Amino acid sequence: MIDIHSHPLWEVDDGAKTFEDALAMCQIAAQDGITHLVATPHWNYTYIYSLEENQQKLAELQAAAGAMPKLLLGCDFHLSYDNLLQLAETPLDFTINRSSYLLVEFPEQFVAEQMDRVFYEIQAAGLTPIITHPERNPVFARQTGLLYHWVLHGCLAQVTAQSYTGVFGATPKRLAETWLAGNLIHFFASDAHDTQYRRPVLSDCYRKVAESAGEETAARLLQKNPEAVINDLPLPPQPVPLEPVKGERKRRWFSFLMGGEK
Repeated sequence: MIDIHSHPLWEVDDGAKTFEDALAMCQIAAQDGITHLVATPHWNYTYIYSLEENQQKLAELQAAAGAMPKLLLGCDFHLSYDNLLQLAETPLDFTINRSSYLLVEFPEQFVAEQMDRVFYEIQAAGLTPIITHPERNPVFARQTGLLYHWVLHGCLAQVTAQSYTGVFGATPKRLAETWLAGNLIHFFASDAHDTQYRRPVLSDCYRKVAESAGEETAARLLQKNPEAVINDLPLPPQPVPLEPVKGERKRRWFSFLMGGEK
């Protein structure tokens, strides 16, 4: 399996706190069967992304971890005005393994009206946005058609593995299951931050996807699609995304009130 979203670099964001934590995360990933781990430090209003520092720490961590997992660099890129200006100047500094694929993170409070234009500009620059953990974003939970809209317009979607297995609660789990059934998910990733609560583990998710949607789907979302990304290749053929059923949110709320859904 290949994990395109994780935070093992120490003292750069809210991920690994120490070098020992970072090394332990790599060992957990290797034991879980993860062959490639993309370190994706945050770049947002709280954390500054330093390419040189991240590259140096990645090399140091790789030397200590050995051959597996193979460590690659990306960025958990927050969609802010200042970040977008820098992206226009040096886009490959932030993409996954200097490919054309960029992880993009939404604010949790609102979606700006000009976001369609933002994605258009990113794509016009030759980059493919990968929306990170929409199932954990309150805006996407309230406006369940947003993900379908942007997938239809060329964006890709990455859901957290532990959301699908229920660790983050009922709403992220339900959204992950619904979007998987609607062909709106292109990747599952760990978004790992530590060795205890948010670990770099994908095998539980792989097994659940294989059981619910088939081995071919599990391999596509956790092996083949991520492999294409780290090698800067087009994704293999994907199933057609399905538009969410209108009134689904109201139906679920009514069901909850009647005691039929928790």
